[in-house]
Amino acid sequence: MWPLIKTLPVKTNFEFVRFARLAAVISIIAVIASLAKAMIPFEPPCGGLNCGIDFKGGTILEFTTGAKPVDLPVARSTLERMDLGDVQVQTFGAANDAVVRFQTPDNASPAQTVDRVKAALTTALGEVTFKRTDVVGPKVSGELFQSGLLALLLSIGLMLVYIWFRFELQFGIGAVVALFHDVFLTFGVLAFGGLEFSLTTVAAILTVIGYSMNDTVVVFDRLRENLRKYKRMPLREVIDLSINETLSRTVITGLTALLALGGLAIFGGPTLFGMSIVLMFGIVIGTYSSIYVAAPVILLWGVRRDDEPAEALKPAVPRP
Repeated sequence: MWPLIKTLPVKTNFEFVRFARLAAVISIIAVIASLAKAMIPFEPPCGGLNCGIDFKGGTILEFTTGAKPVDLPVARSTLERMDLGDVQVQTFGAANDAVVRFQTPDNASPAQTVDRVKAALTTALGEVTFKRTDVVGPKVSGELFQSGLLALLLSIGLMLVYIWFRFELQFGIGAVVALFHDVFLTFGVLAFGGLEFSLTTVAAILTVIGYSMNDTVVVFDRLRENLRKYKRMPLREVIDLSINETLSRTVITGLTALLALGGLAIFGGPTLFGMSIVLMFGIVIGTYSSIYVAAPVILLWGVRRDDEPAEALKPAVPRP
């Protein structure tokens, strides 16, 4: 009975393939700009990305304030005045337990910096008990960076194999092209927005890959059904039909996820803000790539149509 529901069309007939060439030009320009911004200057380990402590190295310090909760704004502002690079302060578990991540200045030793941080936190917060101190060196952070990139490439490779076996090779190529498109543009958002690139961001990108692949599989599955059902219909019309038939599901799913992530970005604090932005952008661009990257690759490559007639749906058997 909600009035706005009545304004949504039950069936759409958008000509998506008609704008495929324009979308391809826009995507190519966006990918080139994203790669240039993310890779230039060519400086290890992250190039033009804003590397976090996980990849640049730094110190992790855990402490507790006893019975009273940790005053995060005071702790964060205290450490930001100490020229410690990227500073992260967040609670974990109980409200009186917190973890601090910071970088060691080039002209100071890690031990001296840790002592300065402990003294500053004690002065700002009062009675503080320090539980753990871990120093992440450049070698370890470099290995984490390589492992993160390997995880991204491995996930895309496994997606290609999955689509290849489930559909055909050209479907797998279209899906992988769309995934690379989404990953490159996500790196561009990180680079242009100055968002931190960390292990949390890698997890967000992997989630984007999974969402984009799920949306692409839905379109491909309907496309395969329609190719068997409409054997004489031109391929571009079959693609448009398949996208329109799955459009409502895609839009509703995407909007639901965006609403949840919008709340996380607003109320989740600075620690979760970057991850939320990456996921929100990934959902939007993943929907776009399913329509204007993966499907047009099928149109360019062509597809083999089976000679088998479409299987009729069997009526459900009522339960006794």
